Amino acid sequence: MFQSRTLTFLCLVASASAECSRALLKNATDEYVSAQSSGQIATFRALAPNLTYTENEKPLDIRTGVLSQPIKLDQNLSIHDTTLCATFTQLIAATSEHPYVIGTRMLFTDDKITTIESIVTDQGDWLFNATGYLHWTSLENWDPIPEDKRDSREVIKAAGDAYFDRFANVSVNVPYGTPCARLEGGAYTDSSGTGGNTCNLGVPSNTTVTKRRYVIDEEMGVVDIYLGFPGLDRSVGEEPMPDSHMFRVEKGKIRYIHTLSSCVNPGCGLNTTIIPTQRRRIRLSRGFQLRSDLRPGGVELNYQRLNEGVMMKMS
Repeated sequence: MFQSRTLTFLCLVASASAECSRALLKNATDEYVSAQSSGQIATFRALAPNLTYTENEKPLDIRTGVLSQPIKLDQNLSIHDTTLCATFTQLIAATSEHPYVIGTRMLFTDDKITTIESIVTDQGDWLFNATGYLHWTSLENWDPIPEDKRDSREVIKAAGDAYFDRFANVSVNVPYGTPCARLEGGAYTDSSGTGGNTCNLGVPSNTTVTKRRYVIDEEMGVVDIYLGFPGLDRSVGEEPMPDSHMFRVEKGKIRYIHTLSSCVNPGCGLNTTIIPTQRRRIRLSRGFQLRSDLRPGGVELNYQRLNEGVMMKMS
């Protein structure tokens, strides 16, 4: 009996030690944002000596990566997972000399950052338009959710999972809210302000994403999912591309989706970087067709993957 109680106590201690305080995680994301702004990695004191650092899922020396470059940041947004000891930060650098939108997931062990996974997007990545990303984000509400209106961790995670499960099974019911809008690279599904559910436009019907990794913040009602997205870069076939989808969930329904997707080759194998300067229709490789407009604050897209019969109208 004593031995059983002892084992139970040790298990509880181990479980508790796996969690982190919100203050610790917030301090780390503040340090990360400051380090990226200045390019001074030495100021990032939360790093563990045995740090694993990747950019677009490629191992890299942090001293030679994007974090070593000072970047003028226009906006940042962080979520903090006290259960998994993890964070996610979205950085938008639209007015920087080199525009970026960056998503960074950090994992902690013994109160130190042991893993940093950054998805670094810029010109030539999927629908990249940092100006659009900044504009549409600035119009959204990402404030903490009042405590009596927060969803459980399980509900928030299930909403994000349902979105991706629907990619491979059209019978899956995704809890979209009304309104619901998706920001993809800089293009916005509800740029006309219809107030309807536009998150379901252009969703694949025969794609299985890989390697889902989660950061969940109940206070913010947000789950960010890192994954491999097959077929995104047509120049490398079905090789999964580094991808992040961040979901804002309110009352069990998806309100916003922010995506970041990196490609191997500029334009993602579509023979264009999809940064239009005027209205035009473009014939793309391997069964794609795109008509696009650049409007103030973002891109309007009519995008059709002809070989799958999927239509995404971002307008």
